[in-house]
Amino acid sequence: MQATGQLTQLAQWLTATVKNETAIVTGIGLLSAVVDNVPLVAAAQGMYSLTQYPTDHFFWEFLAYTTGTGGSALIIGSAAGVAAMGMEKITFVWYLKKISWLALIGFFGGAGVYLLMNL
Repeated sequence: MQATGQLTQLAQWLTATVKNETAIVTGIGLLSAVVDNVPLVAAAQGMYSLTQYPTDHFFWEFLAYTTGTGGSALIIGSAAGVAAMGMEKITFVWYLKKISWLALIGFFGGAGVYLLMNL
């Protein structure tokens, strides 16, 4: 997708449509609840250049936070969650009802603190 320019087009579309890098990064982070965070971050690296966002830029640091913690919103969003499903016989629906809302509170609470620290 990167070689054909698809990721760059997606980044341009997100920037033009959403127009807020914090919202874009938050959305990518929440997407990690469904898509594994490693290929998701790799895709983001193909979407946004180091010219646009240099090393250690807020964008990359916030992306690391959101993709690292966003996977907990759904039990299938992390390898540990999938392993816990098998070992502890946790069902997706049980996790969704009992844990997902707590994970989302933690996700948004941490994101809020991070954003306040970087004002």
